[in-house]
Amino acid sequence: MASIPPYQIMKLGQIDYLRAWQIQREVAEDVRLGNQSNTVILLEHPHVYTRGRLADPKHILLTQQQLTDMDINLVDTDRGGLITYHGPGQLIAYPIINLRTWGGPLKYVRALEKIIIATLSDFNIEATCVSGLTGVWVNDAKIAAIGVKISQGITFHGLSINVNTDLSYFENIVPCGISDKEITSMEEQLSVKIDQRKVEDTLACHFGQIMGFHFKH
Repeated sequence: MASIPPYQIMKLGQIDYLRAWQIQREVAEDVRLGNQSNTVILLEHPHVYTRGRLADPKHILLTQQQLTDMDINLVDTDRGGLITYHGPGQLIAYPIINLRTWGGPLKYVRALEKIIIATLSDFNIEATCVSGLTGVWVNDAKIAAIGVKISQGITFHGLSINVNTDLSYFENIVPCGISDKEITSMEEQLSVKIDQRKVEDTLACHFGQIMGFHFKH
């Protein structure tokens, strides 16, 4: 019988996007070489817009001067997906996982969706997937985004859940290339501020359950 893969949690608090990207690369190399367990990095970013490999430049609705005036960085990344926003009050999870014996990209993205849905369910938010669209939705509004990269069997980037996010920042972009859908948050759905640490712990638990990993202290 195959052993159950271990995973660990790394909590970084609020950290700059480019610094977090560098940490991902460092952890991924250790995971690839077998020097470190599968790792889920949990964090929050300062205000930043990030563009995936297929992003349309027209989907950012601000000029460079406006971005500078608002103190918001615009970063081109190597993940899949289009443009999105990250900022305070949003939970980011970057799983650095060796998928070589676990399964392929589609199975992995479906697992991330299940992890988000299970996490939100524990806070009495009923969320679903929408056919043909990535991410997780509450009614007709997007509450979580997914954008990943897989290189040499190792995952990068991951998911974001709007917890107490200032949703006005999404108005400056065409989020994930979708112009006719609303963006929502846990705070908006429940009309109360959410303890983000509880969301982190809940997601970390569901990650292990759904991926079939055991937690390494």
